[in-house]
This record gives sequence, structure tokens and C-alpha cells, in this order.
Amino acid sequence: MAEALAAWGTVPRAALADLLDVTGTESERGLNTALQTLAQHALVWPDGQGLLHMSAPLRQAWDAPLGLDAPLARLLGDTASEELRRMLVALGIPAPGTTKKARLAALLEHHSDPERVTAVVASAPVATRKLLERRARHQGEQMAAQAEFILLGAPQADPEPGARWALERGLLVRDRYSGYGPARMPAEVTLALRGADWHAPFEPFPPLVQTVSVTSAEVDQEAAAAATAFAAHAASVLAACAASPPARLKSGGVGARELSRIGRAAQCDDILVRLALETAYDAGLLVRDGDRVVATEGYDAWAEREPAEQLTVLLQAWRTLPLTASRARDEDGRALPALAGTPPCDGCVQARDGLLAAAGSLPAGQGVRSPVQLKPLIAWHRPFAHPLPRDATPFASVAREAELLGVMARGSLSRIGAALRADDGEALAAAGRRLLPTATGTARFGADLTAVVTGTPSARLAALLDAVADRETAGTASVWRFSQGTIRGALDSGRTADAIAADLTDVAVGALPQPLSYLIHDTARAHGRVRIAPAACVIHGEEPALLAELAAHKKLAALGLRRLAPTVLVCRTPLDEALAALRAAGYAPVAEKADGTVRAERTRHPRASTPAPVPLPLPLPGQRRRLVPARTPVDSGLSALAARLRDAPPTLPDPDPFGTGVPYGTDTEEIIAGYAKNLTYSDVRQLAHAVDAGTAIAVEYIAASGNRTVRTLSELDLGPPHLYAWCHLREDERVFTLSRILGVMPA
Repeated sequence: MAEALAAWGTVPRAALADLLDVTGTESERGLNTALQTLAQHALVWPDGQGLLHMSAPLRQAWDAPLGLDAPLARLLGDTASEELRRMLVALGIPAPGTTKKARLAALLEHHSDPERVTAVVASAPVATRKLLERRARHQGEQMAAQAEFILLGAPQADPEPGARWALERGLLVRDRYSGYGPARMPAEVTLALRGADWHAPFEPFPPLVQTVSVTSAEVDQEAAAAATAFAAHAASVLAACAASPPARLKSGGVGARELSRIGRAAQCDDILVRLALETAYDAGLLVRDGDRVVATEGYDAWAEREPAEQLTVLLQAWRTLPLTASRARDEDGRALPALAGTPPCDGCVQARDGLLAAAGSLPAGQGVRSPVQLKPLIAWHRPFAHPLPRDATPFASVAREAELLGVMARGSLSRIGAALRADDGEALAAAGRRLLPTATGTARFGADLTAVVTGTPSARLAALLDAVADRETAGTASVWRFSQGTIRGALDSGRTADAIAADLTDVAVGALPQPLSYLIHDTARAHGRVRIAPAACVIHGEEPALLAELAAHKKLAALGLRRLAPTVLVCRTPLDEALAALRAAGYAPVAEKADGTVRAERTRHPRASTPAPVPLPLPLPGQRRRLVPARTPVDSGLSALAARLRDAPPTLPDPDPFGTGVPYGTDTEEIIAGYAKNLTYSDVRQLAHAVDAGTAIAVEYIAASGNRTVRTLSELDLGPPHLYAWCHLREDERVFTLSRILGVMPA
């Protein structure tokens, strides 16, 4: 109804009812309800004459309400007077005068008469008539094409046959200034072609969907299983992120490689990883920190809570999440990173609200066979909600998320979903406590060196078992397996064998199996029998007393000496510094090489090195290399040097690289010309100027694949035979071979 008002403007209620074809009692009641709802929000109101007015912001919600374009007066507002005269002549209307205002008024009077417009279209050529009728039926799609044209900005002539005839008579209008883009059909012409019996769509009551019987016990059972599994997977995903923060891509977000790593660690699918990450980030449990995504202090408090409370936090975040968390691909099929910081999507929130409203409107004890069957109801409850482009079935992604979270089960809204729809935090927490079991604080240890935890393990139990065993499975039941390597890792972290056994005994159902106890103590006996110490150098000798003296010497305490054996000391100071310190203390040590032989110390005198000559660039085709006389020893006296300078020619001949009489302007031009054999002299000068001035340039380049491409380059750095530059296409630094550059253009 609001869309009809946006298209019609300020009209009486009777005219609106006629447009919407409100004839029966039920539709009349629906119209009254809609008007009251809009009036309560101060969006539509009647005036003293009975006309209905609409607020301007609501009118802007539609680009083309009811598929109608702008009226003729607006489309022809910038049209020249002479062009209006030609339209009147083509329509056979006598010119009312010479002013633009009079001609426009005559044209508006003609097009406002549906019978006259219909008669003109009936006399049009067949191609024109079919074009106009198709435009009138699908005007909304035409407006979308026009918006795409405006976005892309590419001028395109209207390829459809018959358009010129309609343009000459004002039945179609094209932009006067550009002359390009799709032709637009005035609203008067569209309504005339739709006919007097056309009515705007009006559905005052929700559509009916096919339902099946389902009991509340079945809904609770399935919702509890889904919610419990998601709570456990979310805890595992966030624990993996807290232990090893995922790296962010340069473009932002967590890429497919990191998502796969987290999925393997948490043993869950990509969709669950994305759902857990997005909801946890929105809830403040994760935060971007430089090139990583790290857990916050709020996560530590969240991890200590019961599964029902953990799920409540994530569900409240999902309810208002401004995106579809499970979306993994874009419209072109390319993988999307998680936590990419995409702009907020109001349509995604609308789709989620529509799903909750549609499922909540089903009769008690009824559900649909599949949540995607709610599509008509979702579209009715939230008309502005848009399904994802890659959804095979509309709203399939949001329905799948609702099932994974336990919001929907057996095609019906669960207790969790009902509380979420009502936005009642207390009811949501109560539903979670009723459906989800409390965290398990005990484990059953088997003789096969496994630990089994039914339900969701508590944070303390999960941390303990993760520290001493490897998790094999997770979900409604989690399994950990002990091995020599896992026990060794616990011992490496500072635990003792007795402490490990005592901690496991505290959480065990019954006594620890004998094989597990043997594994712990056998691994502890072998642990630490070989030790590795850090050392910058080693001091050794044949006199234990002398080594003991060095270790106790107060002046040598800064060296960090530690006695490993009677004749061996390790030192934290590098060899040369330790050698100097010992000699300064009055000792006479010698240094050894890596093979144990004594290092002979010889005094090296500094000498200047002669720089290598810079090679000349290769000559161009048809050009001879300039000869440079060989360097010969000469007398370095000032008189001899003055004589050589007197005998030298006054100037060198200017080069003529391309036979045009134009010499090289700079050394950079000469170097580039020697390698870029496919460039003309003007291209060489452009590229050399860009290198010297540090400006951007566009080049036509043959890639390694053999394809031609045009690249915009900046931050040029010449390193023959290559050109190092920042590529704007790849958004990265790239290396270009000069011989593959075919042309140079301004950026």
C-alpha cells in the first residue's frame, strides 16, 4: 500500500482503494489495518480534505514504485523547444505556439489521455508496439538496467528495434545531454498501456504454506541437539583462535587457509567456523589486532560460563548481525574471507527478521517440511529482504543458519527461536538452560589410553585434557587420546608426573587405568635425561682449578659463566667479547675454530677497494656502440693531466639513436632504449620521464602467459633489464621486463 502511495502521490482514500482493487470486506479490513499501522509510525496521514500524505523519506524507499518511471513533465524538463515541436508534428498535433511552455503543455495534455496514447501505439510499427508493450509490463526490470548503466557509466545505444519511432513521439525519452543509455518510459505511457483494468498488487493477509504436524517434544529434541553441537563447536573454534590467533589477509579478513586450519583444530565444517567467528566478533569475544585476530579478556570470562550462557551470547549477536555469516562465495563464485569488515547489509537483517516472523506465524503444532518453504511468508513479512544471489533456493542460507543454531527445528520455531524473536534475554537464557545440558566436569578414562567426555566439557576439563592429550573427536561426545608425545608436552610445560596423575584423578570417573599411570611415569623417567643449554661460546681447559677460579671471578660475572663439568664452562657472551674480557682480567686464553683447531690472529690493514666499471647499455638496432678508449696507466702529475685535457676534443658528438636528428635527453633514456627494443623514441622519453620524475605511467605489456595487458604503474625503479614498480591492477609490487613493454601512455 505504501508503494502504491509512493507511485500515485497525494490521493484520496477512495482512489487508493480503487488502485489496489479493494472491493471485499476482508480486503477493506486489510487496507484499514495497513493505514493504521503507517499512521501509528507517522509515515502516512490524512489531511482535512481526505487526501493521504506520505513522508518524504518513505517515498524514497523505491526507485520505481509499481515499476513506474518519472512523469513526462520531469523527463522532458530539459528538452529543447525545437525537439518538443518535432514530437508534436510527429503526433499530428497543431503547434500551440512558439514557447517551450506551451509546447510542453500540449504534449502533456496528449499523453495524459490514455485513449489517445493507446491509439498512437496501435498505429505504430509492429516492432515498436511490441517494444512498448514489453516495457510497460516489465518497467521495473528496465529501471534496474538503467541504474546499472548509471553505475557503470558506459554509453550504450539502445539496440532494440522500433525505439526511434517511439522516441520521436515522446513515448520513450532518452537523456538529452548524453544521448546514450536505455530509453525511459514516462509513467503516463506505462499506465495507458497497462489498461484501465490494471490494479496494483495488494496482499493484506499472509499467504498460506503447506505444513505438517509436529509435536513440541520433537522440536525440543532436535533443537537441543543442534544447539548443543553448535555450542561445543563454537567453544572449540574460539579456543583454537585463542591458542593460535589466525592471521589476516592484506586485503582484510581471515582467508581460506586459516579457516581450514581452525576447522581442522576444532573438527567442524567451514560454515560452523564462519558462524562462530562472525558471532563471536560481533559479541566482542574477538578483535582485530594488527595482522591477527585475537581473543579479548571477555573471551576468558565467556569460556568459564555454562554452555547455555555461552550460546545465549552468540545467539543475541546473530540476531542483529549485519551480514550473512555463512556466506562463503560472492556473486562471481570467488571465496570470501571471514571477518572481512564488509559494509552492513540491511537486507540480511531483514531476511533474519522475516524468517523468525514467518516461522512464528505458523499454527501451533505445525511446521514446514523444509525451512526454505517459508520463502513466500518471509517475503510477505519483510518485503525488503533479499536472498543471497548464490542461494539455489531463496533464503536457504539464513534458514540453514537457523537450523545450525537450534533456532528452528522440524520446520518450526523452537523455544530458543521464540525467545529470540521476542528479543527477551531472560526467556532466551531460560530456553537455553532447558534445552542444553550443563557442562560436564568429569571424564571416563579407558585402558586404550583414551578419555571420553559426554556432552560439553567444562572449560577447566577441556583445558586439562588439551594439555595432556590430543582431541580426536568433538560434539555431543568428545574423545582425547594419550600418547608418549602428549605426556612429554605436558612435562615440557613444567608439570610433574605426580601433578598430572593427581589432576586426572580429580576429574576421573573411578580410578585411573593402570596403562595410563604406567605411561605417565615411564615418560617422566626418560624426560630430561638429555639437556640442551644455550651458549654463545664454550670455555674449556685441562686444569679444573683454573676453570673454578674463572667461574668464581667477580670481574668475569658479566660473562654469564656456568660450570657444566670440572673442565667445561658455558658462556652467554660472544667469543670475541669473552676473549677480550679474559685477557683484560690477566689470563691468556686462545680462540678455537669450529673444528677445534687454534685460530691464528693476524692484523688486517684496511684497504680501499676499486669499484667495478659500470657496463654501457646495449646499442640499438642499426646503431654502433660508442668506443671508449681502454684505461691505461697514466702519469698522475698535474702537468700531464693538464696536457691531456688540452688535447681532448671540446665536445662529444650528440647521439642520433633513431636517425631523426634528436639526441638522447638523459642517461635514463639511453639505458631504457638499450633494453626496450619495442618502444618508439617518444615512448622511451615518456617512460624515462616517469622514472626520473617519479610519476605514474600506463604501459601495454606482454605478460609471462603471452597475453597482452595494460597496467598502471607508479613508484618506478629502473634496474636493467627490469623495471620495478607498484602495479595498480594487482595492488602489489611487480617486476616488469623492459623488452616486453610494447607501448607507453599517460596514466
